[in-house]
Amino acid sequence: MVVVLHADHLPEGLDSVSEVADIRYATADTLGDAVPGADVLLLWDFFSPAVKKVWHLCDSLKWIHIAAAGVDSLMFDDLVESDVVVTNSRGVFDRPIAEFVLGQILAFAKGSSNSEALQRQKIWKHRESERIDTARAMIVGTGAIGRETARLLSAVGMSVSGVGRTARTGDVDFGEVYASADLSSVIEGVDYLVLLAPLTEATRGLVDAQVLEAVTPGIRVINVGRGELLEIDALLAGLRSGRVVGAALDVFDAEPLPPDSELWTTENVVITPHMSGDAVGWRGRLAELFVANFHRYNGAETLANVVDKRLGFVSN
Repeated sequence: MVVVLHADHLPEGLDSVSEVADIRYATADTLGDAVPGADVLLLWDFFSPAVKKVWHLCDSLKWIHIAAAGVDSLMFDDLVESDVVVTNSRGVFDRPIAEFVLGQILAFAKGSSNSEALQRQKIWKHRESERIDTARAMIVGTGAIGRETARLLSAVGMSVSGVGRTARTGDVDFGEVYASADLSSVIEGVDYLVLLAPLTEATRGLVDAQVLEAVTPGIRVINVGRGELLEIDALLAGLRSGRVVGAALDVFDAEPLPPDSELWTTENVVITPHMSGDAVGWRGRLAELFVANFHRYNGAETLANVVDKRLGFVSN
């Protein structure tokens, strides 16, 4: 039995699953009625906290697949300690997010928002723009999305380094990888700080006042990972002081971003609604990935994208 937890959208393309399994569809309110006896749970509504609330009813559950790359919204102690396997949707969002990051970097370097503002005012004002092939990007998060982003930024001539759990040299995509604990001591000279790390206890609040006070003035911050990676008060202080001259934020502690947030009206802040990975056709690709993994499960084969529940991400 497969239970699909959904909200506004239902996954399409599950016909081959329904041929060999009983599929039940549930919302957060009805999950408790649907999950008893289920072997597989597809979290199509990937931000829902409903699983923890009905965990005591998950009497036959063996596998949870989440239609997202990040699993922080799912993890709780009882699940971590259980034998239930968790898989994610690694691979679906890599290229779209990498392109989104490059787009934001180009928009900053070429002054796109300023051009739009001047056009609306019908002002002809010649300006110079920046080159990005002389810029240095530091990517926090060395997983699949971070690596795709590193490859794309390197391809346009940017100097790229990474930040991960442990320091290492000679990485095929990043060259130099610094330990996240050392971020404040290695961030000097960075032009673009790109946040792509999964949200864990080690990365929560990683970019704080200490880090942003150590930057070389003129840095831009791009967050497409999780809102909680970045301390917003520290970012605002950096913007006010001029150490940070731009921020592109796609993720936030609270989503949707509340109307009274200071971020909405802060100069040189670009806000997007958690859409960096959602390129046309993304839902179909998510469904295809689950279907392929389901047939591995049904054939007693090794599942793809198995999450290390204690680390909070796919570790291989």
